[in-house]
Amino acid sequence: MDINKKDISKGLIAGLIATVALTAIMMIKSTMGIMPDFNPVQILADTVTDTLGLSQTPVLGWFLHFGLGSVIWGLSFTTFNNILPGKSQVAKGLYLGVIAWGFMMLGLMPIAGFGMFGLLLSMKVPVMTLMLHLVFGFALGLSYKKLAS
Repeated sequence: MDINKKDISKGLIAGLIATVALTAIMMIKSTMGIMPDFNPVQILADTVTDTLGLSQTPVLGWFLHFGLGSVIWGLSFTTFNNILPGKSQVAKGLYLGVIAWGFMMLGLMPIAGFGMFGLLLSMKVPVMTLMLHLVFGFALGLSYKKLAS
């Protein structure tokens, strides 16, 4: 894997663009009254503040949300781009979106006390979050492709 500073920049920017796209859909979803009580940003903030014994602040949730999407998943896309399945960057982005969804469903949801796949909240949680992560993956792959050309 030969990764240079330009590739890292593309991954970070594509991750940011994808996170903005996912966030926009999350806000539209809530505004339309679709699962308005399910707020992944608040879940992140609550989980971290409870775990570390910090005082509650919504800014932390937003920082973590954008940090995960931009830095962790954006850099992961760049780092593992050559081994992600798919012939197009969009297909690779969709695949990484599903991986990110899996981490949320099997990691964050149980840690936050909502059970595997968030099923203690609602049967809709895994479906809604998968759709959001597919939007993220699509935007990630498309942005990365556009930045590379």
